[in-house]
Amino acid sequence: MKKILCIFLFIIAANILFAKSNSKNEKQIFTFDSVDLDGNKISSELYSSNKITMINIWGTFCGPCIREMPELAELSKEYKAKGLEIIGIPIDLTDNRGQIIENIKADADYIIKGTGVTYRNIVPTPQMLSGFLRGIMAVPTTIFVDRDGNQLGELYMGARSKKDWQKIIDKLLESQK
Repeated sequence: MKKILCIFLFIIAANILFAKSNSKNEKQIFTFDSVDLDGNKISSELYSSNKITMINIWGTFCGPCIREMPELAELSKEYKAKGLEIIGIPIDLTDNRGQIIENIKADADYIIKGTGVTYRNIVPTPQMLSGFLRGIMAVPTTIFVDRDGNQLGELYMGARSKKDWQKIIDKLLESQK
């Protein structure tokens, strides 16, 4: 019980700190240059071809992350034509020098295949980890960005049902018309 309470308090503290850092209506720009898990180059330029991009930060050790991935895969297919792209970032994939940890990559590949995920997953770089991923205190954490990489809405900590994500996505897509 104490462990659960500590985790809960940690998440609340992280939300408060994040809210204070963005309380002046500052919009953080989420930029990156990296590769996907297949080694293909990918950058935040992909945002420009979408109305919104959903960035789902997850961990190979995270049960709730893995449980929501099949529904995220469905959403990715269902909402692609409406202007949504989903990308995943397995945050535990690299060491502090930015090198891929091979056994974690094997786990990530296994999870992605097993959950039916077809959206791209990105290798976190040291720049990403010291930049926009630095404040991530729990996984899954999801961020939505516009065509320019500006954050839309709030930072979403924790897994959600497909229905809950649909409500959030529909509202954000409507705001980008």
